[in-house]
Amino acid sequence: MSEKYAHLLESLDLGFTKLKNRVIMGSMHTMLEEVPNGFERAAVYYAERAKGQVGLIITGGIAPNPAGVVAPHGAKLTNKEEVAQHRLITEAVHKEEGKICMQILHTGRYSYNQELVAPSAIQAPINFFTPKALSIPEIHQTIEDFVKCAQLAREAGYDGVEIMGSEGYLINQFIAKRTNHRTDEFGGSYENRIRFALDIVRKTREALGEDFIIVYRLSMLDLVEGGSSWEEVVLLAKEIEKAGATIINTGIGWHEARIPTIATVVPRGGFSWVTERLMGEVNIPLVAVNRINTPEIAEEIIASGKANMVSLARPFLADAEFVLKAAEDRAEEINTCIACNQACLDHTFTMQISSCLVNPRACHETELNYEPAALAKKIAVVGAGPAGMAAATISALRGHYVTLFESSDSIGGQFNLAKVIPGKEEYAETIRYYDVMLKKYNVDVRLETKATHENLKAGGYDDIIISTGVSPRVPKIPGIDHEKVVIYDEVLSGMKTVGASVAVIGAGGIGFDVSEYLAHQGILPSLHTKEYMDEWGVDMEYKSAGALKQPEIELAARELYLLKRSGGKHGKDLGKTTGWIHRASLKMKKVKMLANVQYDKIDDEGLHITHDGETKILPVDTVVVCAGQEPLRNLYDELSEGGKSVHLIGGAKLAAELDAKRAIHEASHLAAQL
Repeated sequence: MSEKYAHLLESLDLGFTKLKNRVIMGSMHTMLEEVPNGFERAAVYYAERAKGQVGLIITGGIAPNPAGVVAPHGAKLTNKEEVAQHRLITEAVHKEEGKICMQILHTGRYSYNQELVAPSAIQAPINFFTPKALSIPEIHQTIEDFVKCAQLAREAGYDGVEIMGSEGYLINQFIAKRTNHRTDEFGGSYENRIRFALDIVRKTREALGEDFIIVYRLSMLDLVEGGSSWEEVVLLAKEIEKAGATIINTGIGWHEARIPTIATVVPRGGFSWVTERLMGEVNIPLVAVNRINTPEIAEEIIASGKANMVSLARPFLADAEFVLKAAEDRAEEINTCIACNQACLDHTFTMQISSCLVNPRACHETELNYEPAALAKKIAVVGAGPAGMAAATISALRGHYVTLFESSDSIGGQFNLAKVIPGKEEYAETIRYYDVMLKKYNVDVRLETKATHENLKAGGYDDIIISTGVSPRVPKIPGIDHEKVVIYDEVLSGMKTVGASVAVIGAGGIGFDVSEYLAHQGILPSLHTKEYMDEWGVDMEYKSAGALKQPEIELAARELYLLKRSGGKHGKDLGKTTGWIHRASLKMKKVKMLANVQYDKIDDEGLHITHDGETKILPVDTVVVCAGQEPLRNLYDELSEGGKSVHLIGGAKLAAELDAKRAIHEASHLAAQL
């Protein structure tokens, strides 16, 4: 066992059972439980993580009654007929000597279900439906439903349950004044508002006995108006302990909060300070959460006394062997979660099965596997961007002899541009991971080597994979060759500098990234916890309920215009769970966003436009072009005509908006088949 992570890997004695280390795989709603054969797939998914030595797994949320489901036909555990499918999961995990708890989640007013209920009939800002206020008999029935759900979970073989009391779901809705306007014994005073939570925990403990794990997910930081005060959080934690909880897990922010809590922009371990604040107030283990994506961060949190345990969710999508690799001193081989949300949360909120941008096998373990090749081939991969790195690594892992051609002096492709964007520094980790894997599997990496028809033909390759990526599209605007004009890759690579006033042409993902980059130039990016909390308005002194304060915003380093031809809101096609963050960040920096723009010409005066029918001149020093991309596929066309076994993936196949998720997905599936 690695001494480097001694605190992280230390076992934890819970009295009636022992956890092998201090790592929890946190709850994630993957949609697996809602699809045909989903429980069989979920069993394999969880078993791989148990085999990877995680100390305790917590499933995605399972409703205790029909009103509490995430959406119609959502997963629930309400009767003995539903027990059998859950047993598939628990038996698979126990076979790998793992432990697993089932999360009991009642969504309350967040349910996308017309029969939704809540403490009070107050519509959530993120939902279309208004909930029905629960009557007193319905509240007592709901408490019994939680208890029965826990009993069924035990019958299904789970080692315990997590009672979801945070993130603005039903229990949290009872606790907060924001959503509880009742005047009976479940409303009014704080003691009354926490009665629902305490009754659930106490009655679950009474029904299940002492040898069953009960994790309570406590909202330590609501981040909404009308949320709990710190004194209330402490009181609730103490009462939850008395009611019989085994472990208290940290909950951060409601889903309707307008502060990023898990996106890449959030500093690593950035919310562990609130768990640390509760340390010593209770005698049961406390769990730190959110943006803990490396064993170094996890070890520091536990070693420094910020928490007794850590919960990592998305990092176990990125790498099922996170703990095992740390324990075997192979941390450099961990495929690090970059918190992009593109294949996990964005999928969940669009009712798709979750996966992972950097690991397409996540939640698809029964469909995508990298088996040893029956016959070792010579394979050439052209282009070392995300698609090329993935294709080369997986092909070599399977036993093929792989040569990777890259015309530049480094691997990484477009990720080398992404990693310099403030809030996207994590993208460097993916390049690091592939660099380690390429070396491990003996890929012949040829940097500063342009692949040609001739040298590929001379190499005698059985298969050639073209992943040459994209080139920026340059629009036909009069004056586009003016000295004021630069292309986005020239800016992000440091080849060109920009002036004090800038117009960015194109408001897709790259336009937003370039604007963020230019807004922060000269300002320290928000990489440190205090600076981040100040910028987004989180009160680390917790003087107010919900821990909100006035944001402390530094204006952009230069005057910026973000322009687009189409009408409507800027960033509407960005990620469902992260697009609002990018819009809010630029808005805070006072970036001027103009839609319905026609680009007339560029000259010494600046950028001439027609905006909403009115002719204007933007007197800018620099015009940055972010107007899309063209696929680089000439080599593919040449080779295809020559009858070679050639494959096209990534941006070279389809350049519409840079899509690393699709690129790595295509590369992984192709490499699995060759």
